[in-house]
Amino acid sequence: MITVQNLVKTYNKGTVKAVNDISFDVKDGELFGLIGPDGAGKSSIFRMLTTLLLPDSGLASINGSDIVTDFQSVRNQIGYMPGRFSLYQDLTIEENLEFFATVFDTTIEENYDLIKDIYVQIEPFKNRRAGKLSGGMKQKLALCCALIHKPDVLFLDEPTTGVDVVSRREFWDMLKKLKKQGLTILVSTPYMDEASLCDRIALLQQGHILSIDTPAKILKSYGDTLYSLSGTNMYKLLIAMRAYENTNSCFAFGDSLHLTLKDDALKDEMKAYLTSLNFNDSVLQEITPGIEDCFIKLLKET
Repeated sequence: MITVQNLVKTYNKGTVKAVNDISFDVKDGELFGLIGPDGAGKSSIFRMLTTLLLPDSGLASINGSDIVTDFQSVRNQIGYMPGRFSLYQDLTIEENLEFFATVFDTTIEENYDLIKDIYVQIEPFKNRRAGKLSGGMKQKLALCCALIHKPDVLFLDEPTTGVDVVSRREFWDMLKKLKKQGLTILVSTPYMDEASLCDRIALLQQGHILSIDTPAKILKSYGDTLYSLSGTNMYKLLIAMRAYENTNSCFAFGDSLHLTLKDDALKDEMKAYLTSLNFNDSVLQEITPGIEDCFIKLLKET
C-alpha cells in the first residue's frame, strides 16, 4: 500500500539531511510505526508521503500513485492527522467535521459507520468550539476529520504527544478497531512503549533507519543479557559502573540503571566491585529488554 525507495530530504541548502536514503514498505491493512526521538526525521517523511513536501531524491507511492506526479490522486486516498492540532479552533466540533466532509465532496452521514465509535465520545460537546476542547477531545476530533472521507491510508504524525496516559490508551484502542475495518495505518511516535502496539516498526535516528521488523523480532534480536541495577546514589552508581572494566553498556533508565556485561560469568566479581565502593544496598537483577533497550543498543552499534 505504501512503497518508499531511497527517499532523501535535506534542509539548509543540503547541509542537514533530515531523511537520508530511507526505504520501507507498508502492507495493505497493516499498522506500521515509525519510532524515534524528536529530530529523527519522522515528520519530514510524513510531509513528503502526504504531498506537502517534495523529496530531494528517491521515489514513493501510495496505493500505486506517485507522491510527486500523482499527488492529487494521493491526496484523495489518504487521511492525515499532523502532530500539531490544525483544525479551525473557532468552529465547533460539528462545523469542523462538516467542513472536511464538504472538502472531500461527501457527508458525515455517508461515512458515519467509520467514525461512529470515535464520534459518540465527543458528540455531547458537538456545539463546543474546537479551541475550547481538552487534548484528548481535540485528538478524537482530528481523527474523525481525517477519516470522514473514508481514506485507504491513514497517516498519524505523533498523535498521542501531549495527551494524558488514559487518552493515549483510548487512542490506540481506536486504531486497533480501525485496523480491523481494513484501514492501512502509518503512525509515528517518540514513545517506545507504543512500538509494541504496531504490526511492524522502523526505528529511526537522525534520518536513518536502524532496524525494521516486528516488535517481537526486534526484542528477540537483542542478544545480550540485560541487568537492572538500583541503589541509593544513582548518579555515583552510574559513574562507577561506566568506569568498571567489565561493563559493556550502562544507561540511566528511570529509577534504575540498565546494563550489559562483557562477560556474564564475572557478575559476582562486579558485585564485589560495588561492595568495595560502599554500594552495599545496590540491587542487581536480570530483566527482559524493551524496545528502548534495543534502540540504544542499535545506536551504540551504528
